[in-house]
Amino acid sequence: MQLSKRMDRFGDEIFGALNRRKLELEKEGRTIYNLSVGTPDFKPAPHIVRALTEAAQDPDNWKYALRDLPELLDAVCAYYQDRFGVTIAPDMVCSCYGSQEGMGHIGLALCDEGDAVLLPTPCYPVFIAGAKMAGAEPYYYPMEKENGFLPDLRAIPEEVARKAKYMIVSLPSNPTGSVGNDGLYREIVAFGKKYDIVILHDNAYSDIIFDGAYGGSFLSYPGAAEVGAEFFSLSKSFDLTGARISFLIGRPDVVGAFRKLRSQIDFGMFLPMQYAAIAALTGPRDMVRAQCADYQARRDALCGGLRAIGWDVPDSHGSMFVWAPIPARYESSMDFCLDLIDRAGVICTPGASFGPAGEGYVRFALVLPPEKLRQAISAIENSGILDQDKE
Repeated sequence: MQLSKRMDRFGDEIFGALNRRKLELEKEGRTIYNLSVGTPDFKPAPHIVRALTEAAQDPDNWKYALRDLPELLDAVCAYYQDRFGVTIAPDMVCSCYGSQEGMGHIGLALCDEGDAVLLPTPCYPVFIAGAKMAGAEPYYYPMEKENGFLPDLRAIPEEVARKAKYMIVSLPSNPTGSVGNDGLYREIVAFGKKYDIVILHDNAYSDIIFDGAYGGSFLSYPGAAEVGAEFFSLSKSFDLTGARISFLIGRPDVVGAFRKLRSQIDFGMFLPMQYAAIAALTGPRDMVRAQCADYQARRDALCGGLRAIGWDVPDSHGSMFVWAPIPARYESSMDFCLDLIDRAGVICTPGASFGPAGEGYVRFALVLPPEKLRQAISAIENSGILDQDKE
């Protein structure tokens, strides 16, 4: 059988390879500190769990949903008004099974084969996979250390901008931990208007932002809802990663095209999940704010601890990730990751997985409490993996 040539567009999935090595070392009795996958170790709030389990007791809720419940759409609209000061209408909202699924499919609704799309580099891998799935040609705009790992729109050639169908912006950034500012967002809105580009904002980490900064919504900026939409996720704010609850919110024609696409492949989000989402969106948010402080304590423990042992790792400003330059003697981020696992039992993700500009870095996920992170730092120090760079 000849498989689809489309599959040749994709490389191997990196987390599977890291997990296989993790299982091998655990069989040997090694202590492993897994900081690779960004799934929170915090627990979902009891009122969210209760809403799901109570809804699951009703047999009628096990039928096809066929749509987003009106109560869910109203809850999203009310949340955006209260949390971000953004007024939206129900026709500007469509649910999906996590932002990863949404970003993976949105290109099919917006692009034809050969269209150009603008992607940040480094970026979360599904941005690249979604463009390739749609047959689009990715053009990578830089997010470099010298620019605070923020988008540099001046680096995008005008001929590319004129061809682009959509542009993904992801702030706070996974993997770099950079956070946007008002001037940058206004510049992005103007850029989208000038070149008739749909702006797709990945807003997964607005509730994980450090040092007193405010995490907002792209849609709060004038003209943003005219040029694009954003994916808003409950995964990280409310610790619902496995539930896969996310929404595309914004420009009605973009959301409508996405809704039409999803209707071809799905019968709607499982109703108990919709009721859980309603509980999250309408319930208390004090635990979300407390959790942000916990993430900052982890950021401080990891970044400060690594600097204390001679690894110059800058503080992340937001998201649940830390972006660290690999030691100078390593040419490959994957080689360094495998060496770090074998010598220290610490698992991180190679930067090469995050697009062309990711090489030379690794990503750590803040998924262990500070005391465990300090143990991981001690394991790195005791392994001697940094010693040659100190000489």
